[in-house]
Amino acid sequence: MNCRLSLILFIVVMVLGGCATVPTGPSVMVLPAPGKSFGAFQSDDIACRQWALQQAGVPPSEAINEKLASGAAIGTLIGAGLGAAIGAGSGNAGAGAAIGAGSGLLGGTAMATGPAYATGWEVQRRYDIAYQQCMYTKGNQIPSHMQAPRRAYRVPPPPPPPGFSRGAPVPLPSGAYPPPPPP
Repeated sequence: MNCRLSLILFIVVMVLGGCATVPTGPSVMVLPAPGKSFGAFQSDDIACRQWALQQAGVPPSEAINEKLASGAAIGTLIGAGLGAAIGAGSGNAGAGAAIGAGSGLLGGTAMATGPAYATGWEVQRRYDIAYQQCMYTKGNQIPSHMQAPRRAYRVPPPPPPPGFSRGAPVPLPSGAYPPPPPP
């Protein structure tokens, strides 16, 4: 019973983990230029989405699927080969190959998941950069998360007193300062 519950929980986690997707369009904010109509902004958006897709090469979801498929295929081949070799040693190469292929498929897919999503997010980053560049050249606004540092108004220091110098002492003119009080 406990094994069955663990298997069901594992399958549910794997299915829900497969629901994580990357955006199918830009994941950055762009605002229309002041005075630009919404229709003009929409036409800029459509043109820039197409241009960004050309610059990125492939949609992020396709890049992820290609990496996952290649990882699954490699894992299946390696698992089948190892399973057949182990099965041949025990006298049943066919069953060993089938078991090895199944476990290789799961292992290869699991091993390829991280690199596949990393590839997808890299493609998405290239897409977003190209999209923002295009929208900016069409006069739209790109809000930034960082603000320019604010400069505080600095009061200039007061002028040095007469006779002050950073080098050798300069004699004070007579009568510049009253004499010090007697002790």
